Amino acid sequence: MPAVASRPLDPRKLLLPRTTQRIALRRLSVADLPAFQAYRHDPAVGLYQGWSAQPDDDALAFLNEMATAQLLVPGAWCQIGIADKESNALIGDIGICVAADERTAEIGFTLSAASQGKGLASEAVIEVIALLFERTPIGRAVSITDSRNLPALRLLVNVGMRQTAVVGTTFRGEPCTEHEFEIRRPVD
Repeated sequence: MPAVASRPLDPRKLLLPRTTQRIALRRLSVADLPAFQAYRHDPAVGLYQGWSAQPDDDALAFLNEMATAQLLVPGAWCQIGIADKESNALIGDIGICVAADERTAEIGFTLSAASQGKGLASEAVIEVIALLFERTPIGRAVSITDSRNLPALRLLVNVGMRQTAVVGTTFRGEPCTEHEFEIRRPVD
């Protein structure tokens, strides 16, 4: 049987929003600007993140782009919102990049300080992993975090990921150690 060429998924068919008990994964929108900027400008929230705070005009352009971008396109990062299920208020976001070869996907997550420590990020990460295994051919999802980011390390273990590598690197001009975690596609 010949292999079927993969194509980017139609964003309307990704079943967003996806909800859990307390959160909704949904598209980011320009209406999210105040909440997005509030947590993205919090130095404690951004301490171990690969992104940097942006001026409002740049953040607005990013939110507008993500509101309509095709999701899960191999080789391209996309960002989806984490919202409170009841109010739909943005409380964080998750970056997703399906590798160009579609064998893996990397995820990174950010949650506002007020929403941390309640298991909300865990719910979001578990739901994103389920989405990836349902809608892409990847064999594993990975996440990489700084060894000093203890809450993220605990979250990754708690959602069932296992550590696969420890790498010395440089982050924002300083030496650091990063931990790579993975979870593999369940075997049917």
